[in-house]
Amino acid sequence: MKYKTLLFDLDGTLLDTNDLIIHSFLYTLEQFFPGKYTREALIPHMGKPLYEQMVYFGDEKLADEMVNVYREHNIRTHNEMVKDFPYVKEVLMYLYEQGAKMGVVTSKGIITTEMGLKLYGLYSLMGTIVTIEDTEKHKPNPEPVLLAMDRLHADPKTTLMVGDSQYDIQAAQNAGITSVGVAWSLKGPDFLEQFNPDYMLKDFRDFISVVTGKEIKDEEYKTLSSRRK
Repeated sequence: MKYKTLLFDLDGTLLDTNDLIIHSFLYTLEQFFPGKYTREALIPHMGKPLYEQMVYFGDEKLADEMVNVYREHNIRTHNEMVKDFPYVKEVLMYLYEQGAKMGVVTSKGIITTEMGLKLYGLYSLMGTIVTIEDTEKHKPNPEPVLLAMDRLHADPKTTLMVGDSQYDIQAAQNAGITSVGVAWSLKGPDFLEQFNPDYMLKDFRDFISVVTGKEIKDEEYKTLSSRRK
């Protein structure tokens, strides 16, 4: 395989948590600043650590309380609002069986990270999980990516990072590894292209070709499709 270590952002990349996150933000902000914020105001800031976002939308004095309100609502509504993206599980299982080492590098907390991975059967595929609690600095700083690489004994030349925000792409670039954007990002592929990812996925099945360096055969597409049924 061309790439042996595969790192992933979670929200908006492997799992469709977009509605959950936006709903949790709007619920929280409405408690503190009724009528002030809209969905459109939130999207440009998605991908940053939660506390930083609450400082931005509110202020430092209220941030801790706002984070607590957000997390309570987020956990309570998690399982009913989180969805999977097409072919993510099937592709990751395929690559896992081919010997790829995988990990999650996210700016969210460990509780909801594990909840999401377990909900859609991805938890057992991950060799490491790096969350907001694990590092002092966060994406786009390379520290969390480098920690995941260290845990997986990764070679930068055969490691890539997949994400839906500019912070994921920049973190990969800052860590000296290959960067991969996803076209299903709420921010849109045109926005992500500004940050020059090495690859842009339009369909998660195409990730197999990126990782292996070979075109996926029709028979393999059929196998992935049958796994999804």
